[in-house]
Amino acid sequence: MSAQDPFAGFKSIQKEVWSTFAPMETFTTPPAAKLVNFAGIAAGQNVLDVGCGTGVTTVTAARRGAKVRGLDLSPVLLERARENAALAKLDIDFREGDAEDLPYGNGEFDTVISQFGHMFAPRPEVAVSEMLRVLKPGGIIAFSTWPPHLFIGRMFALVGHHLPPPEGVAPPALWGDPKIIAERLGGKVGSVSFEMDMMAPSALSPQHFRRLMETTVGPVMKVVQQYRDEPDKLTSLRAELEALITEFFDPAGNVMRQQFLMTKARKI
Repeated sequence: MSAQDPFAGFKSIQKEVWSTFAPMETFTTPPAAKLVNFAGIAAGQNVLDVGCGTGVTTVTAARRGAKVRGLDLSPVLLERARENAALAKLDIDFREGDAEDLPYGNGEFDTVISQFGHMFAPRPEVAVSEMLRVLKPGGIIAFSTWPPHLFIGRMFALVGHHLPPPEGVAPPALWGDPKIIAERLGGKVGSVSFEMDMMAPSALSPQHFRRLMETTVGPVMKVVQQYRDEPDKLTSLRAELEALITEFFDPAGNVMRQQFLMTKARKI
């Protein structure tokens, strides 16, 4: 990470904040297969997974016979990704790195993917420029993101209200708006397509799911820690979270209904 990076401090915090996310891979594994299918990843392709986390998408793509590399800010999550790859007897190159400064050459990859990863880079224009730089002409960029008007997008907005990000950091959920996605990809791609799908984490109650988020989802953990000595504010935050969760909780199925958006485009 360059000393000139104005968001170096923010990224260091992000690296720490997301280090507890590994238990959520149980829920992100099925959507990983959906993204790999949507991207059309096949044997023999060179694939980069940006913001790979615990490697659920990386491993899924590698099982198709693709040559996959994974990159993430968090060394803790990368260690889990290496364990997941070893369990599947797959040889995958995982590297600690920044979506805004990809350590790869121009046009190295047939496909660049990201499942809920690149959207947390503070400067969308830098991240998308880097992802397209390392993609071959005619190659596919595909990613999954959270729409701003649905559960995860609204959760990020709620957390941002209590713990505003540094000036200049773009809200991650804007990556879930097709109009904004089209603007960010601009004239560098063609054949843009979108598809909605569902992730359904299990939960016994809104309170049960809120507790899970407090121990695994970095931004929620951070704001809870902020209020650890202010019980009234912590109680109010938890009430807000539970009210939001209740809107998307299916008591008949003991699941949260979390829709996400997949985007696919071909580099011109």
